Formats: sequence, structure tokens, C-alpha cells
Amino acid sequence: MTTKIGCLSDTHGFFDERLTDFLSSCDEIWHAGDIGTLEVAGKLASLRPLKAVYGNIDSYEIRKVYPAHQRFLCEGVDVWMTHIGGYPGKYDVSVRKSLIESPPKLFICGHSHILKVMNDQKLGLLHINPGAAGKSGIHRVQTALRFVIDRERIFDMEIIELRRNPVIRTP
Repeated sequence: MTTKIGCLSDTHGFFDERLTDFLSSCDEIWHAGDIGTLEVAGKLASLRPLKAVYGNIDSYEIRKVYPAHQRFLCEGVDVWMTHIGGYPGKYDVSVRKSLIESPPKLFICGHSHILKVMNDQKLGLLHINPGAAGKSGIHRVQTALRFVIDRERIFDMEIIELRRNPVIRTP
């Protein structure tokens, strides 16, 4: 069986309706923190089943519903999702020891607002940061990912980029 995942983070209380079609074709949506509001979480959950973690800007209400870390299996793939995680070679101190002792096959985090998909050959894992799907922050392009997991394989990675501030040119 295959599972198609929509992956995003750092919505900061804003859901861009341009993401609806992109996420609606998925089986599950995973949000790597800084959701911003329960309304955004509800909108995502209305599209597809939602797995999420809270981020550093998230309120007590969000933290009551979503944990700081989620570790689970998807189609035989060991997944760890958290908000602040760093990236290969520069993992955050809050996760580094656990990552080294028990690395997942797929490590997902947000926080940086920078889209990254990297293999960590030392730990044998795939690192994903979907960038930022919201409008808050210095990023100029909102991003989210879509990929397929099938019997321990992760493939068909797709990126959606949405311009935040379109350039208007006048003659």
C-alpha cells in the first residue's frame, strides 16, 4: 500500500487557499509546527487526516492538542517530526543525542523557513524541512511538499512554491 503525504510547516495562523488542491490529493497532511491557530489546523484536518507538532510560536491551546514531537511508522518508515531540529551536520541540541542514538528513516522539522531535502548519510536518514507555508517571516516564497511512502521507500517528491509578493511591473 502507498501513502501520499502533504507536508508543510510555519503557517503562522495563515492558510493559503492556493494549497487546497495540492493537499487534497494526499492521504495525510503532516504539519511540522508553528501552526499559529487552531483554525488553520482545523482547515487542514478538514482536507485530510492531520498529524502535527507544535512550534515555538504556538499557544497553550495548540500545545494541548499537538505534541512537541511525533514518532510513528508510515508504511514501514520510521518518522520523527518536530519543529526545531536543525539539519544534517547541525542538528539542534534538543534532538541531537536522540537522533544519533536512534535515528529514524525520515526526520521532518520546520522553524527555519528554508526548504531543505537532504540525505544524512552518516545517520542513514532523509531530512525534510518543508520551508514556510505562511506569510510571516523573511521568506519570499511560500513552500510545501508532497511525496509518496511505499514499503519503506520515499519517492515522487513534489514542491509547490507560492509567491508571497508578486512583482508588479508598469511600463
